[in-house]
Amino acid sequence: MTATLTERQVVPPPERDTVSKPRWEYPAVAALLVGTAIAYLWNLSVNGWANSFYAAAVQAGSVSWKAFFFGSSDAANSITVDKTPLSLWPMEISVRVFGLHSWSMLLPQALIGVASVALLWATVRRVFGAHAGLLAGLALAVTPVAALMFRFNNPDALLVLLMIAATWAMTRAVEDGRWRWLLYTGLFIGLGFLTKQLQVLLVVPALALTYLVAGPPKLGKRIAQLFAAGAAMIAGAAWWVLIAEFWPVDDRPYFGGSQHNSILELTFGYNGLGRLNGDETGSVGPGGELPAGGNGMWGTTGITRMFEPQQGGQIAWLIPAALVLLVAALVLCGRAARTDQRRAGLMLWGGWLLATGLVFSFMKGIFHQYYTIALAPAVAALVGIGAVMLWQEREKRWVRVALALALGITIATAWMLLSRSSSFQPWLRWTVAAVGVVVTLALLVRLPRKVEIAAASAAVLIGLAGPIAYTVDTLGTGHEGPIPSAGPNVRGGFGFGGGGRHGGGDGPWQNGGTAPDRNGGMRGQNGTAPGRNGGMPGGEMGGGAGNFMMASNPSAKVTALLSANGDQYTWVAAAIGSNSAAGFQLATQLPVMPVGGFNGSDPSPTLEQFQRYVTDGDIHYFIGGGGIGDGGEGRMGGSNRSGSHSSEITEWVQEHYTAQEVDGVTLYDLTAPKPA
Repeated sequence: MTATLTERQVVPPPERDTVSKPRWEYPAVAALLVGTAIAYLWNLSVNGWANSFYAAAVQAGSVSWKAFFFGSSDAANSITVDKTPLSLWPMEISVRVFGLHSWSMLLPQALIGVASVALLWATVRRVFGAHAGLLAGLALAVTPVAALMFRFNNPDALLVLLMIAATWAMTRAVEDGRWRWLLYTGLFIGLGFLTKQLQVLLVVPALALTYLVAGPPKLGKRIAQLFAAGAAMIAGAAWWVLIAEFWPVDDRPYFGGSQHNSILELTFGYNGLGRLNGDETGSVGPGGELPAGGNGMWGTTGITRMFEPQQGGQIAWLIPAALVLLVAALVLCGRAARTDQRRAGLMLWGGWLLATGLVFSFMKGIFHQYYTIALAPAVAALVGIGAVMLWQEREKRWVRVALALALGITIATAWMLLSRSSSFQPWLRWTVAAVGVVVTLALLVRLPRKVEIAAASAAVLIGLAGPIAYTVDTLGTGHEGPIPSAGPNVRGGFGFGGGGRHGGGDGPWQNGGTAPDRNGGMRGQNGTAPGRNGGMPGGEMGGGAGNFMMASNPSAKVTALLSANGDQYTWVAAAIGSNSAAGFQLATQLPVMPVGGFNGSDPSPTLEQFQRYVTDGDIHYFIGGGGIGDGGEGRMGGSNRSGSHSSEITEWVQEHYTAQEVDGVTLYDLTAPKPA
């Protein structure tokens, strides 16, 4: 007995590893990640400059470290993009290494996508096992909006990776209660703020509540650790905010998207509360729902918003199944201990899905369909976790019913979504429905083990068939513009959206206005479609100064004219609105001033500042058009509808300088005023 006690004392406890590692797991994970990398990297340049608004900022940051730090739209640092700059930094470093082209810019985004799939697998697998981790990773990889945004240059790709990283750290914290995991959680959220500001906070309630309920230490220590996580979150974001705010105003760019040159105003206004209540100063128009149940500029708000034509094909495929499996899995946890890791994991991912989904459903301000990528990790995790947990308990009748219900509702959702694009793979919805019914019935009864495994495999394939089809279409289709959309065009799709090449003429466009082209640009009511870079069709001679939604598409002649002696000027040109300026800047790789920022509504520069720049010989040309509203004058919605500074600058230039037309672009040489 004494010897036995001594052995127990000297033998160290086993290292905490919640699940075993089957032999097949790592080869399967390798196949998943290699397949994801091939899919995301394949034909990457088909997306061109993607969102030219951010592409221009990438170009600027690749040649100017000040533009890099602030996220400036141009290398001369006149104004920033309307976001904090962290998402731009990987792309700008890549362009510094490989040169400026589409592939070098989008390469980091694709790699971030692969990293997101890998981290989601690792997080889910740690508690719920190999099968759950692999299924979650696969579901994320084939989510259409994920396949779109992990090949695009918007901030959402890095935002999602950091949100998953925060969830991974919290999973570790719930496991052993160590302070460092709470600090890592806060740090990742802080970096998420530097990526897309307040949107990252949508996952914070789930993180905090999960640890408060299930963290291993006593309540007082748990609360103290959460405060420490909050401090780490503030530190992760505040270092940049403090530098940016206290940097001398005359020596830094204007903070785009704000009306008073303040990053805090941008955070809590245009990119903060304004997104929730629709009161967005400087926005393109009022948000939310119009009186009498009409659709607002950003679609209808309400609990069904994620299933409507604009968003449905992006994310809705597995949401019903995720909710059903979440409830059933929580029931399976029963009266487990407070610190039960399975229940904590369900609280974590379920809280992420519910909090983010409800905010997206009811927010009245600017809402784009690609925002829904923030739901994709939670949906994928819950599907992987719930399906495996229920499968392991399938001898219980009610569990088999829950599994069948989850699959059946997934099939019904797929039928609804695929029916909105009748010309897109019309055989697919019938195949999904027919096979799905058979597999759903098979899940209700006990069968021989081999038959059950075959049924489970078929359930996974048929449940993912719709998302995979949309993802394949997305990978093979070029997407450019500020509001891209995955998959084919759908009946009732959002007027500014557009993503696929199928389904044109499938039905009237919601809001009865403009119809999208496949690149996410905007098709005018006269049927004229924008070209590859958002300009008008017709190759080089198409020209096109662009506008607030479509990037300019300068011809070779216009590009050569702007580039001539370009190094003699701070800005080779100025144009109303960032998208109008972006195409000229990308073509010349020289600074072009975006007057008024993205919407043309920011008071940067004022007329007096612009006149001083012209007097000092800092700007060579002014490009007519651009912006939004009559005459490119930057008329905006929200509480700042006049766009007065852009209008005043345009009118002053027209009064004092002579216009010349070059391949459809109106240019004013600011070095040659009209005779007195």
